[in-house]
Amino acid sequence: MPLSPPEERQLTLTILKAAIQALGSVAARNMEILLHDLDHPERSVVAIVNGHLSGRVVGSPILAAPEQDQGFKALMQASAERHGCDPVVLPDYPTTLKGRTLRSATAIFRDSSGHPFASLCINTDVTGLDTALSFLQQLQPVGASPASTTPQEPADMELLMSEIIQNSLLRSGQGRMNKQAKVEAVRVMQERGLFIVKGGVEKAANALGVTRYTVYNYLEQLRGESPSVARED
Repeated sequence: MPLSPPEERQLTLTILKAAIQALGSVAARNMEILLHDLDHPERSVVAIVNGHLSGRVVGSPILAAPEQDQGFKALMQASAERHGCDPVVLPDYPTTLKGRTLRSATAIFRDSSGHPFASLCINTDVTGLDTALSFLQQLQPVGASPASTTPQEPADMELLMSEIIQNSLLRSGQGRMNKQAKVEAVRVMQERGLFIVKGGVEKAANALGVTRYTVYNYLEQLRGESPSVARED
């Protein structure tokens, strides 16, 4: 008997968690591997290896990601292509994290209905190591000598959303913004994953001084669709 989509999602998450546990036992310390449950963006991280690289832990929100993380673009692509159920893979792209250079890869998993529900992400710190000893420590398997770290609390979702909005506004212009600047700000917010989480559209609308329907029109425009007529507030 075929599995229902919820059963498919649960089975896939269970398999991926086991795979991450196995990979984590031999992964170098400069490689972060994590699994997101996209149906719960406020606490999306359900498995993680070497979370010291980003400061993330199980329960961290999806917005606590490296800068310029193109994984959100893969998620938008997977959300748009609802006719298929194959994973969407974005291999080997650059990101930055707290001034460090990373090479990243993302795979978005979809159920048989085309719904994207899980994201497997890999981030490798390639900034360079100061000494040969540090280099060897980075390559030492996690299981051989567990790092002594203090457990951290998941990042605050409201603070992350506020930072994304403020950075988007700064990048798009200051003072009274015209429509083009507002669309650009929405584009930056979208790339940072703001609209994946509940309340993202409303917070963006308040910051831009428009209605949430106008934000939806901007998103349609960015997707290359024909937006409905919306009044600038």
